[in-house]
Amino acid sequence: MTKTILITGATDGIGLATARTLLALGHRVILHGRNAEKLSTLKAELSAHIEPERVATYTADLSVISDIKRLINELKRAGTELDVLINNAGVFVIPERTTPEGIDVRFMVNTIAPYLLTRALLPDMRQGARVINLSSAAQASLMPQEIIASSNLSDNAAYAKSKLALTMWSMQLGAASDDSHSTIVAVNPKSFLGSKMVEQAYGVAGGSVQEGADILVRAALSEEFTGASGQYFDNDHGRFARAHDDAYDEQKVTELLKVLEHFRQQYGFA
Repeated sequence: MTKTILITGATDGIGLATARTLLALGHRVILHGRNAEKLSTLKAELSAHIEPERVATYTADLSVISDIKRLINELKRAGTELDVLINNAGVFVIPERTTPEGIDVRFMVNTIAPYLLTRALLPDMRQGARVINLSSAAQASLMPQEIIASSNLSDNAAYAKSKLALTMWSMQLGAASDDSHSTIVAVNPKSFLGSKMVEQAYGVAGGSVQEGADILVRAALSEEFTGASGQYFDNDHGRFARAHDDAYDEQKVTELLKVLEHFRQQYGFA
């Protein structure tokens, strides 16, 4: 059965490898990226080898609240019925760390934007929908209010905290979801894959991004992930595993969800 799959951050790295794999399997893929020209070039390249209607593109900067709203509204106006949302976009090393609203860009892109997209798009997704959130083996303890503050955290610290926060809300929403309607999982695609982010952060080439793409494709399509809502898959070990201890701290998780919900309402997201 052909599925419609939205991948954020799909113009390079794991996101692009995942898109290519899903298209090769016959699915319809919606590519998101920040750069309209890059997206246009990529769409032309991919459409030369497959039916053009199986590729769509949307441009948005996920650190910009108005862009996130526009992306959501454009998808809804198009009547897009998603089967899978892969929240792949993420940042590590960035030139500007604070949004105009005074929020750390790393938390905005890695934690908050995926939450806003998931909450807005999930009600309109098809029965049996899946939301796959790109976590990381790098997870560090945080206080929930950190995600909506400006900070002078190092790139490593901010990234690890933002990925733990993403994992926390993924597991909470996933555990609370009706499995017959949707599955929400957090996935560590594998450490030190050869993405642009890894090269920027560590100056190393890294392993094949296809390894990360393959687990995302499994998470999107395979029976292995049916009934796995609320779990964390660690591809460093090739299995569902325990996340950071904070992900099981009910008080912290509840506070984090309150912060995210307040943010969603404060900025007028449906």
